[in-house]
Amino acid sequence: MTDGIGATGVTPLGHEVFQIDTRMAGYEGITAGYLIKGDRPCLVETGTAPSAPVVRDALATLGIGAGDLATVVVTHIHLDHAGGAGDIAAMFPAAQIVVHQRGARHLADPSKLMAGARMVYGRALERIFGVLAPVPAERIVALDDTGTVDLGGGRRLDSHYSPGHAKHHVGLVDSDTGDLYTGDAAGVYLPDTRDVRPATPPPDFDLETALASLRKFAALRPSRLMFSHYGPVAQVDETLDRSAEEINVWVEQTRQARAAGLDLDHAVAMVRDRTMDRYAAARPDADPALADRFERVSSARGNVEGIMHWLDRTEPIRALLWRAPSARTSHLAHCGTISITIWGSESCWNGMKPRFQRVLAR
Repeated sequence: MTDGIGATGVTPLGHEVFQIDTRMAGYEGITAGYLIKGDRPCLVETGTAPSAPVVRDALATLGIGAGDLATVVVTHIHLDHAGGAGDIAAMFPAAQIVVHQRGARHLADPSKLMAGARMVYGRALERIFGVLAPVPAERIVALDDTGTVDLGGGRRLDSHYSPGHAKHHVGLVDSDTGDLYTGDAAGVYLPDTRDVRPATPPPDFDLETALASLRKFAALRPSRLMFSHYGPVAQVDETLDRSAEEINVWVEQTRQARAAGLDLDHAVAMVRDRTMDRYAAARPDADPALADRFERVSSARGNVEGIMHWLDRTEPIRALLWRAPSARTSHLAHCGTISITIWGSESCWNGMKPRFQRVLAR
């Protein structure tokens, strides 16, 4: 739990594994990195760029100096996981930076990644995530769909391609402990309440691929799940089952909101309301800080937007649209096998019509 974090943000987890609170955007218990100390010390996840000094100082308390870190592995290149890769590479010049091959070029040249993030977050980007500095290309190790990271002394991390959350995502299994570093493929975990919530952001979320990755994780028979958000979980089967269930619930609720013709804001409100009672952190008697932490690591808006994007791609709306001349009338849309009659003002219809037209134009 987050109240077990020491003043340095370091929590020992046994077998020379240490959890590091990266203090993302200044908050505790949001994003974890993990040090596997061993013969060839390895850092799993860097956190954001502003977190790099926090991680460096935590590593120093564990006896890892500038020349001691052998490897840095990121589960994927989203900025809360890999945003500090360039800074950490500069701080630890002997370390190789390991990433799936689909993400390697973005670490070497982050310009497109940062431009896309800036479009989403605007002025808040640098405050939350900072700026991903380039990693020297010669220090990047690109993993295939399976791969191995040498931890020394016969110990290794085995990587397993696990898309669904992101096309450049891997899970990592420690050969000594059986720990599985899940990144975001299993969603996010709130240790205070043991809640699990999906992480389904645009543009890469894909339902079947995400569920297949969870089945792959289960087949690996890990001893613990090491969530980047946030912490270790020993109840492996139960948690992976819950992860799959939550994804399916959010997809179905978002599908219903889409079928009702709701815009994004109203769809988010509907899905949030219909899923709220699934989480102890959202109960009226819960500490409001818990719900706030949940929203920071897995926002309802980001989840719904990602699922909407996937639905638009995989379940296109086939519609016949027209507008009657009266100010308040019905507008009919035939969506696959679903016919929707929308009653409302012309301004309401005009706000919804572009969504249908964008899909029809594909």
